[in-house]
Amino acid sequence: MVKSGTLILSVAARLLMPLQLLFSLFLLLRGHDEPGGGFIAGLVAAGAFALYLFAYGLTATRAMLRVSPRDLVGLGLFLGVLSTLPAWWNDQAFFTAQWWTIPLIDYKFSTPLIFDIGVYLVVLGSVLTAVVALVENDPD
Repeated sequence: MVKSGTLILSVAARLLMPLQLLFSLFLLLRGHDEPGGGFIAGLVAAGAFALYLFAYGLTATRAMLRVSPRDLVGLGLFLGVLSTLPAWWNDQAFFTAQWWTIPLIDYKFSTPLIFDIGVYLVVLGSVLTAVVALVENDPD
């Protein structure tokens, strides 16, 4: 299964990737009230996938992603545009935040969160597109 990395890199990647992805979700959800947000969370997630890519190779990473990084960019842009529509439907200024409470779990869901998820996906997809392109051009 180990394709391009050493044993130490392979074990480290397998242990660190889930932690990096959890930390990226923490940064994403924390970003509204404190430092963090979609951009830095997307970079942390891209770092997790890049580490996995260096340890296990391009084929294993593509199998893990199951979606093209370019599709992540498109989905992120779609979510960014989608986050503007609730304010428009309520005859408010463009990008005016809208908040909804989910009663079962007492969580406040908002259009800034939708926008941050879009930024997260755009950053993740664009960084992975660049890294994959570099690996495809020079596999060594």
